[in-house]
Amino acid sequence: MRVFTPDDIKGRAANKYLGVLVAAKQARMLNEFPRERTSREKKLTTRSLEELSEGQIEYHVVARRRPTE
Repeated sequence: MRVFTPDDIKGRAANKYLGVLVAAKQARMLNEFPRERTSREKKLTTRSLEELSEGQIEYHVVARRRPTE
């Protein structure tokens, strides 16, 4: 299993925390799709971090809207 350092991620995200959040969201999305499970398959989080570090994931940060009173 490959180990990802903050330097691997921060090149593709604004900071390492945002990179981890993007990869986790991508892993959850991948988990929704049916797939064949094999013993040699990479974990979804590892796969998502690889895709993010290679620049295959595009994302946009959307500002959270505060409820109006």
